[in-house]
Amino acid sequence: MTCTVFLRGRLYHYRFRLAPLPRVQRSTRERDKRRAQAIANLAYAAALIRVNGGHIMPTLDALIAEWEEIRGPVASASHRRGISTFKRNHLYGMGPLPIDQLNTLRVEVARNKHLATRKPASGNHWLRILRLLVNWAVKRNVLPSLPWDIAMLPEQKTPRKILPLALTDAWFSALDTATGRNSSVGIAVRLMYGLGLRESEAASARWEWVDWERGTYTPGITKGKEAVPIRMPGWLAEYLQARRKVEGLVAPSRRRGQLPEGYARHAMRKANAITGLTGITPHRLRGTCATLLSEEGTPIQTIQAMMRHKDSATTMRYLEINMDTAGAAQDRIESKIRFGGRESGADLPGEPVAT
Repeated sequence: MTCTVFLRGRLYHYRFRLAPLPRVQRSTRERDKRRAQAIANLAYAAALIRVNGGHIMPTLDALIAEWEEIRGPVASASHRRGISTFKRNHLYGMGPLPIDQLNTLRVEVARNKHLATRKPASGNHWLRILRLLVNWAVKRNVLPSLPWDIAMLPEQKTPRKILPLALTDAWFSALDTATGRNSSVGIAVRLMYGLGLRESEAASARWEWVDWERGTYTPGITKGKEAVPIRMPGWLAEYLQARRKVEGLVAPSRRRGQLPEGYARHAMRKANAITGLTGITPHRLRGTCATLLSEEGTPIQTIQAMMRHKDSATTMRYLEINMDTAGAAQDRIESKIRFGGRESGADLPGEPVAT
């Protein structure tokens, strides 16, 4: 809860609540709202120090170090990687500042420095990371709210690639050639394509999570901690059946451990080059899975569950528009209209009928 200033009679009062302290409500004895707000802010800051065990407001550097110690071990690999890059390269002088001093002006100046050599999408990603960190402090009552008010920048949307059905066999053949004897990479990439798994989820896939009787696979280590059974397509079930084991990693590294981060990138780049494709990445294979399901009439709620998204709006961003599919639908609609109209010899609405 933030510190609220309100007028009672002729004097301004303030009110706030910080667990585990009781609610505070007092008079500022001021008639000027600006001076009253300053008094309220001082009282709130003093209460924050008491709640935090007497510690002063942490700097951004200290907050990042605390996040890496407390949240890092349970956060996703992408979050840890993003925070690490942000800390090393993108603080723009804000590291030594107490986080309550990260006001709108300072954050906008830092973002402009970031945008000097980068696109708006990168600036928005930078702001999301900063917001993630400071919102973590807000949730722990270190801060009453974000100390800045900045909107995301508009981005020029660009078409994202999906793996064309006509080139799927050739692409996977090229991928297997690129991986050589290390078949685990090919197995993991097929899990991404057939089940819509994230790169990390394919690397951590285990045989114990396959239900052969029902033909489903349930990811056991996911970003959102879900455990949603996903039906395996027939081709993938047949492919895995030939390599079936009782337990262990489905796609282990050569040392029998989990594949390292970025394990599929080199092979996928080679497969792209051989087949003349661009932009097919692990994440776009996940998008391809979602898009193909949508084109075959799968309801968005089902795709959302398979992708393990909290919000259907996230799922919608994965789906690419296929104008060929739209064109085929238009042709079917047109044929139905003609079947019920002039070509069938039926009278059209509004035309006179001969007597």
